[in-house]
Amino acid sequence: MKRPTIQDLADASGVSVATVDRVLNGRHRVREETARRVYNAAASIGYHAVGLLRQRVFQDLPHHRLGFLLQRPTQSFYQTLAREIEQAANANTSSRVTAQIEYATASTPAAIIEKLKLLASRNQAIALVGPDYPAVTAEVEDLKAKGIAAFSILSDLASGVRQGYVGLNNRKVGRTAAWMIAKAAKRSGKVACFVGSHRYLGHELREIGFRSYFRENAPDFEVLETLINLETPEITHEATINLLKQHPDLVGFYVSGGGMEGAISAVREEGLAGKLAVVVNELTPDSRAALADDVVTMAIATPVKSLCNELITLMTTSIGSEGDAVPGQSFLPFDIYTSENI
Repeated sequence: MKRPTIQDLADASGVSVATVDRVLNGRHRVREETARRVYNAAASIGYHAVGLLRQRVFQDLPHHRLGFLLQRPTQSFYQTLAREIEQAANANTSSRVTAQIEYATASTPAAIIEKLKLLASRNQAIALVGPDYPAVTAEVEDLKAKGIAAFSILSDLASGVRQGYVGLNNRKVGRTAAWMIAKAAKRSGKVACFVGSHRYLGHELREIGFRSYFRENAPDFEVLETLINLETPEITHEATINLLKQHPDLVGFYVSGGGMEGAISAVREEGLAGKLAVVVNELTPDSRAALADDVVTMAIATPVKSLCNELITLMTTSIGSEGDAVPGQSFLPFDIYTSENI
């Protein structure tokens, strides 16, 4: 396809070529509404000078520097999350946002604190995914004392110290996973739950919700001892194989965090597609293929785009404001995927 021209941009934004030229070159002021319309049209058609347009349109807005600490850079979900953070930062219309994205080298307190200090030296607010350690809470408290707000995303941490949490209601996620397994299982029997670590509060809440649903609504199922997979496919694969061998009457299981690729490959290897009720978290290429092959019954997914937009708004609002300027928790509705709607 040919590169969009200035005439294409004028047509897309409903203004004259002369008006587009004024916005591009800043020769004469145009109404803010018109300038934004030209910028939005440029972004939608892929106009080559969209970066320059953004600079012209938003040059008078405050500049905010935001830091993000994520986990596992090779995982498809975190790659998607990073892209959506950058897109949400670029699309923000209340300020010019520069996003710095870092990844923890490990899930240990020392590795997380090292990255937090790096981000704090360059940014005005920070958001992070991580386990809930006392040492991390202490670091978040130090950031707060320096006027740097910290937000937890996906899994809550540093409760009472962090500025806010943005993510799912994880207890409801766990109950929904249990509901699906109870409905989809061909008979009552044993069920299992994988968590990455109980240091991840989100995983622990999903496990609590999972167990509470069966206890209250499906007592004829037996919930086995929770399995720790450290969110790694290799550990999950081996643990799933062992689970299937030790419990031939297993009717379903839930992988509440990362590592689902190992469970999916194990079910395929054992030829159990369609015979177990399996629920995983997040829609990725692996879970999408597993849904299509009847290896996975349901995937519960975070609305990543909505999460990132909400997060950027809350982080920019927190800069220079009082602590009660943003909510302590922002729960987003989760998405549900089956083989029929992927």
